[in-house]
Amino acid sequence: MDFMLLLATAAGAVVTLAAAAVAALIVVKSLSSLKKRTSRDNERSKKIYFKTETNRKQETHKQLGEKEQETQEELGEKEQETHEEVNEEKQDSQILSPNYSSNSSKKDAVPAQKASAPAPRPLGGGMSVVGIDLGFLNCYIAVARSGGIETIANEYSDRCTPACISLGSRTRAIGNAAKSQIVTNVRNTIHGFKKLHGRSFDDPIVQTERIRLPYELQKMPNGSAGVKVRYLEEERPFAIEQVTGMLLAKLKETSENALKKPVADCVISIPSFFTDAERRSVMAAAQVAGLNCLRLMNETTAVALAYGIYKQDLPPLDEKPRNVIFIDMGHSAYQVSVCAFNKGKLKVLATTFDPYLGGRNFDEALVDYFCEEFKTKYKINVKENSRALLRLYQECEKLKKLMSANASDLPLNIECFMNDLDVSSKMNRAQFEQLCASLFTRVEPPLKAVMEQANLQREDISSIEIVGGATRIPAVKEQITKFFLKDISTTLNADEAVARGCALQCAILSPAFKVREFSITDLVPYSITLRWKTSFEDGTGECEVFCKNHPAPFSKVITFHKKEPFELEAFYTNLHEVPYPDPRIGSFTIQNVFPQSDGDSSKVKVKVRVNIHGIFSVASASVIEKQNVEGDHSDAPMETETSLKNESKDDVDKMQVDQEEGGHQKCHAEHTPEEEIDHTGTKTKSAPSDKQDRLNQTIKKGKVKSIDLPIQSSLCRQLGQDLLNSYIENEGKMIMQDKLEKERNDAKNAVEEYVYDFRDKLGTVYEKFITQEDLNKLSAILEDTENWLYEEGEDQPKQIYVDKLQELKKYGQPIQMRYMEHEERPKALNDLGKKIQLVMKVIEAYRNKDERYDHLDPADVEKVEKYISEAMSWLNSKMNAQNKLSLTQDPVVKVSEIVAKSKELDNFCNPIIYKPKPKVEVAEDKAKANSEHNGPMDGQSGTETKPDTTKDSSQHTKSSGEMEVD
Repeated sequence: MDFMLLLATAAGAVVTLAAAAVAALIVVKSLSSLKKRTSRDNERSKKIYFKTETNRKQETHKQLGEKEQETQEELGEKEQETHEEVNEEKQDSQILSPNYSSNSSKKDAVPAQKASAPAPRPLGGGMSVVGIDLGFLNCYIAVARSGGIETIANEYSDRCTPACISLGSRTRAIGNAAKSQIVTNVRNTIHGFKKLHGRSFDDPIVQTERIRLPYELQKMPNGSAGVKVRYLEEERPFAIEQVTGMLLAKLKETSENALKKPVADCVISIPSFFTDAERRSVMAAAQVAGLNCLRLMNETTAVALAYGIYKQDLPPLDEKPRNVIFIDMGHSAYQVSVCAFNKGKLKVLATTFDPYLGGRNFDEALVDYFCEEFKTKYKINVKENSRALLRLYQECEKLKKLMSANASDLPLNIECFMNDLDVSSKMNRAQFEQLCASLFTRVEPPLKAVMEQANLQREDISSIEIVGGATRIPAVKEQITKFFLKDISTTLNADEAVARGCALQCAILSPAFKVREFSITDLVPYSITLRWKTSFEDGTGECEVFCKNHPAPFSKVITFHKKEPFELEAFYTNLHEVPYPDPRIGSFTIQNVFPQSDGDSSKVKVKVRVNIHGIFSVASASVIEKQNVEGDHSDAPMETETSLKNESKDDVDKMQVDQEEGGHQKCHAEHTPEEEIDHTGTKTKSAPSDKQDRLNQTIKKGKVKSIDLPIQSSLCRQLGQDLLNSYIENEGKMIMQDKLEKERNDAKNAVEEYVYDFRDKLGTVYEKFITQEDLNKLSAILEDTENWLYEEGEDQPKQIYVDKLQELKKYGQPIQMRYMEHEERPKALNDLGKKIQLVMKVIEAYRNKDERYDHLDPADVEKVEKYISEAMSWLNSKMNAQNKLSLTQDPVVKVSEIVAKSKELDNFCNPIIYKPKPKVEVAEDKAKANSEHNGPMDGQSGTETKPDTTKDSSQHTKSSGEMEVD
């Protein structure tokens, strides 16, 4: 009776728990439904959407048409798109198809104005879409998901990752972890290194920065600037490419954790004033980090893309564009650009900058002021103590931000600042503006210059957008407003706009997402000139191939007349405009040039280009060889070719200088933009390419053939491939070292955690399951282990910690097992008891002649009854034995054994007691007997009816076909 009562009580508890579970399930489903509705409402507020190709194909034609109609109504589109299914399966070279079809879902980009088809773009190897804002002080990462662009957070739940690397005796800390060590690990924490890219150690900018930095700079073997820090207990130099590579590798890891997949392709932002050497340096850093940089994007261009692609009211292509000024003042630099927007099109008209004006200049003004005050007030020289100086910089930065929002007096308090002194002071916004008056006057000149370069007046500007942390300073806003005589706009996220623009550009270049078509035309920030030697004594030829603010990416073809290999030297035309001490870009030797068979000079075609990264190069060279010279008409094809390029004679004359007249080399340039603007998605005029020209000439004249020539390049401050490979290898080793150190620390922490956790439970939940003697012994072991961890076990290999943990578990697991068995045994016994009770009820019903079980075999029922009797005996014996034991003893029967017994009972009894009743087939047998008795009717045999059935079927099929055609 007691046993049956126990089972009944347990059954009631199970019913109660089941009811509670059902109620909880209903609540969860309601919350899920509410969440889905909220998500759908949020989706409708988007102005631009992204959608993976796989999901897009799964939607039906009707659903797509309805969603497109909703999008048209919400965005107020003037033009109605036809709702037809358009299948545009593109090859890899045309990954991103323009959104011509209106049958795209609302997650697709909004249907854009029809434009020409995109030319081939750089292909992305992975499916990740990542944009990285590589800032001087902080970095931001934006990714494209199916819902749009999102700025992701790091492991500290912070969307801002400091550009900071701290190197220690065993491992590296990067980002937020490194920033916390700036004051404690001053000499080995690297920050503020962005301006060192692509520069020699003797560069004036490097020497200026060297004074500001608390860590040591070192001259690398190739003459470039590097840093010298202590890592793995030894002094080690690191190139700037390695340092930035470490930071980018951390950003890559953060994005991989957010996207849950590998990341390779990305777009990285750089200042618009970076020269070729600096750009190549950043590209090398991306390779060190294992990233495939699809594009180095100017920061102001990225902001313009993030602004323009969301705008639905841009003027059509045949109307006057909308001109917008973008102003970006970050921590170390000030950039201004003016962009012209049409529907689906962005063109950068001009850009200006002050590379030496930014938020840190205002911080330095405050630091200098307080250093002087503390020198007088507390008799301390702050600049002699690098740790104190760093703390003062941090506090001044906080004070500057507070003054942007408050005009009243604000306090500055630093405890234990220097020599155990607590210092304090105060400042207000008026004092700050007076202190930085000379800096505020530097805001206007770039604004004036960009308007002059773009040939625009104030009334031509429709909007002024500001981004960057330093634009939050009220006096900076006031200077901008005063110049343009109109209010400024702050619609863009000042910190994240650059990263979002980079992510959008990466989505355009990536095959993973379908984005509304949007063409981007950037510019060349500095004019570039080619110089070469002529055949005359001391004769040189020069040609400005790209002027300042020339559209980019862009290619040009220059024709030379040469008899021997020659060298082209590329350099910046106006050095005073370039914030770089060396005007040289590089030299390019055109090899294997030979005279014609008649001794005349050969025509050499050289293609020069500024690529998608804004980097200049000599892309290719070829010589035109005459095979059958007749008369003096060898130059005729070239003149015809020039005219075919739609160049006026005046332009040709300016670019073309005859070798025989004046001792200069003859050259002329041919524009071939169709090869370079392909990434924007804008179709250019279909001028024939070089190869097509050469082919046409060969077919037409039959007298010339084109031979490709090798080019030997020597670029200014270019990293050698061997050196770059060694950087990549070293980065891999450091990542592995970090991983091993993390595993070692995790093993150590596991031991420490086990000690504290088990000791806590010994006094609570485990107290009943251990004898006093064992408790004293185990407590002593735990205490000894704790002392060992903080003494000789402070720095041990991973395996030592693993062995120590296993040794502790050898003592702790029996206690933990007894506790777990005690907690879980009642439930297991209850489940087994219920099953036994259920089988016994079936047997009782069978004995009482219940018709539900009258089909069971008596022999089988007897077997079940015997098995249940044995199971009850086993259960009772185990329970009696277990009840005689104390909680400190190991159990007689384990939960796993009870669960196995329960499963064995199911397997033996269920097939017998739940055996289905045999079906009664009386009606079917009767119908069959009648059919055999009556036979075929009306003298028709069974076989004669089959053709009729076939005929009817064929007629039905035909009818269905006619309906489909109809």
